Amino acid sequence: MNNENRNEEAVSPVIATILMVAITVVLAGVLYVWASSLADDSTGGGLDTYQFSDRDAAGSMSEAGGDGLVHVAMTQGDDLSWAVLKVSIVVDGGASMTCDEAGSADATSDCTFAKDDDNYWQTSEEITISEGSDTDLCDGTDGGCSVVVTLTKIGVGNEDDKVIRSVNAYADASN
Repeated sequence: MNNENRNEEAVSPVIATILMVAITVVLAGVLYVWASSLADDSTGGGLDTYQFSDRDAAGSMSEAGGDGLVHVAMTQGDDLSWAVLKVSIVVDGGASMTCDEAGSADATSDCTFAKDDDNYWQTSEEITISEGSDTDLCDGTDGGCSVVVTLTKIGVGNEDDKVIRSVNAYADASN
């Protein structure tokens, strides 16, 4: 009888140990899944929350370069660093061109964009996209040109570039 009491006492610590290990494994799994979802949210998402509006850049168009085409304003989203932002355009379904910042553009630039003097594009700020000084992209003979402006976040390190938004605009020759 004394032996049976010892066996019953030994079963309880074994079961307790197994339960403790099982609980630890389950908690570790839950924490891993939670941490993975946080990492995914902070690196992959968020770019779809940006919104932009467009309007025609006032002024007539000529056969010379340097004409203003469109203004694009950020209407929703967090600040975007100019250091990791690429602005490109397609005029009337032609080839895609990367625009240079107006302050650093030269005669070989196909298009330029003028921005505020700070390091970030913030909500309610707008950029003006123009032809390069020696490039005639839209002379206005057909009343204007369609301009698709693509805003891309440049990948840092091993990140890929990600398109933030494409804005379909129209450069009206009659303004």
